[in-house]
Amino acid sequence: MPDRFSSYAHGGNQVAAASYAITPNDGADLTETVRAVTIGGAGTISWVGVDGVIYTTGALPVGTYAMRAARIRATGTTATAITGWV
Repeated sequence: MPDRFSSYAHGGNQVAAASYAITPNDGADLTETVRAVTIGGAGTISWVGVDGVIYTTGALPVGTYAMRAARIRATGTTATAITGWV
């Protein structure tokens, strides 16, 4: 899985280079590591970080959230209309 920013320091105020729709999946990594997601439908997000650790949020409202994610898991994710930002 390519990560075009793996050698850069990451700040929360940097602009995104690209985005793509995400379908949560327990068995497959994302096409490209994301540094933020936007959710169009409120809910929880469960993801695997670039460190390999599984994280799960509490209930989130519609919005944009910073996270360095290698995978967005189907198990534990109830948010919908997820877009990844790289």
